[in-house]
Amino acid sequence: MALLKNVRLTEAKSLQFRLEAFNVFNHAQFFGPQAVDGNIASSTFGQVISAAPPRILQLGAKFIF
Repeated sequence: MALLKNVRLTEAKSLQFRLEAFNVFNHAQFFGPQAVDGNIASSTFGQVISAAPPRILQLGAKFIF
């Protein structure tokens, strides 16, 4: 998801501000069958052992000429 705002400085130049969000709703994203330990002899059996990063935000600015 991204929000952006264009600010015109002159007729040919402008500045763009951006806010971008990845995994904006912060839902858990597990990595396939290896995400949950299925080895019954393991001490971590049935536990989630890997997942995608949580919500990530980034800001940016672009000068257009």
